[in-house]
Amino acid sequence: MRVPGLLGPLALVLVLGAGGCYGLSFHLPPQTRKCLKEELHRDVMVTGEYEVSEAAAPGVRTDLRVTDSSGHTLYSKDDAKKGKFAFTTDNYEIYEICFESHGQPGNFRIPDQLVSLNIKHGVEARNYDDIAKAEKLKPLEVDLRRLEDLSESIVKDFAFMKQREEEMRDTNESTSARVFFFSIFSMLCLVGLATWQVFYLRRFFKAKKLIE
Repeated sequence: MRVPGLLGPLALVLVLGAGGCYGLSFHLPPQTRKCLKEELHRDVMVTGEYEVSEAAAPGVRTDLRVTDSSGHTLYSKDDAKKGKFAFTTDNYEIYEICFESHGQPGNFRIPDQLVSLNIKHGVEARNYDDIAKAEKLKPLEVDLRRLEDLSESIVKDFAFMKQREEEMRDTNESTSARVFFFSIFSMLCLVGLATWQVFYLRRFFKAKKLIE
């Protein structure tokens, strides 16, 4: 189906802004720490599913920590191998998901561990199958519920963007006012300094009887 004009990019932006779902894989060398940071709004549900490959040497383990910008632990798992986690954001801030390798691999080189991580947040994180069973919804009603949640999420995103725009505008206006008054103050100081120099030099030359 062909989407005319700007409707396609706009719809893509709205869907990506309302909810997110992405997966990634990376290699974790021994005695290292790798983190994923994401900026999320308030009251956003986040779910994650992870899997860590087996260590090639005994005594090597990988720990998983999910924290906020204040250092509060939202999820913690020592010797993480495979599992899931979920939490709901309390405030608008940056959340961090970290995998850290521990243990002494010895004097020989061992392969890196492969970490797979699948993150969902917003509308994508909700389990509509469980909602349908709990509320006894039909498939069409489930689709309507998903669209309703998506619309509410989009409205919240636009409201948040508008709020951030107003805050940035207020900050810019405040900064411009401060710069304006500082410029006036600087000009007054320069005028005052120049006037003082004229009178000082005039007195100095009179004292030396260079001028009358």
